[in-house]
Amino acid sequence: MISASGSRIGWVDLPGHVRRAVEDIVGAPVVEAVTQPGGFSPGTADRVRTADGRRAFVKAVSPAQNPDSPRMCRREIRVTAALPDAIPAPRLLGSHDDGTWVAMVLADVPGRHPELPWRADELDRVLATLDLLARVATPAPVPELPTAADSLAADFAGWRRIAADPPAELDPWLAEHLGELTAMADRGLAALTGETLVHLDIRADNLLLGADGAVTVVDWPWACRGPAWLDRLLLLVNVRLYGGHDPHALLARCAADTATDPADLLAVLAGFTAYFADVARRPDPPGLPTVRAFQRAQGDALLSWLREAMAGAARG
Repeated sequence: MISASGSRIGWVDLPGHVRRAVEDIVGAPVVEAVTQPGGFSPGTADRVRTADGRRAFVKAVSPAQNPDSPRMCRREIRVTAALPDAIPAPRLLGSHDDGTWVAMVLADVPGRHPELPWRADELDRVLATLDLLARVATPAPVPELPTAADSLAADFAGWRRIAADPPAELDPWLAEHLGELTAMADRGLAALTGETLVHLDIRADNLLLGADGAVTVVDWPWACRGPAWLDRLLLLVNVRLYGGHDPHALLARCAADTATDPADLLAVLAGFTAYFADVARRPDPPGLPTVRAFQRAQGDALLSWLREAMAGAARG
């Protein structure tokens, strides 16, 4: 089973002035730091405990780990700072930015990631949380967010890039259906209308399940405005990848629950498949040696799902 994880630095790898800035935010010296699994950021992702028992979650990164990661961390800080209390997300305690190192300090949320393959009870808990999120986050309470269509326009054009520069090992079925898939991705992009706050990166490793039944959604750098069903659809991508449930039935349930045309949902999946299939061909980004393999696995899972759905539609 492929995991959504990469390699990262830890608390002890941070420069002293960054550690001191974090301790000033938390309010006491850090005596313990435990690196958390999951996610691809090459920076820190540490649960820390202070000498007086306070706890926090620390993310910190510099261009030395990856040139784009500080920009993403700054964006996540802005979004997280603007999230109202009704959103099931960690609260921002403070941040540090010296122009090179960017750090964010969040309230520590006890919990664990969902088990994989997905368990039915945990899937239901997450679906209920995403439905709640869609209700309380419409209209989007965070100002100046881009739209989902603007955020994903280049990604959904992946089929055109593949057609213009096809790989030597291009799957024959894919080559035969590139025109149809391109049209589907275009339809999917047009369907991404709405004014709901969308997380846009819903995966098991971005969810924490609390012992009290609560679900917390973490890692918000990709937040945008889009349709209320988009995060729920993205969860189904993760379910398709790791198994445990019938994704066709879950897609039909999503369409029925949200009064959305199933063809639009499938078209959006075609757009995400275009992105994964195209981006997985590129070299590994600096400091992210596992992300392309994970993107390729998601693309393969989605492509097989599309093939099954398109074959079913052809049979009528």
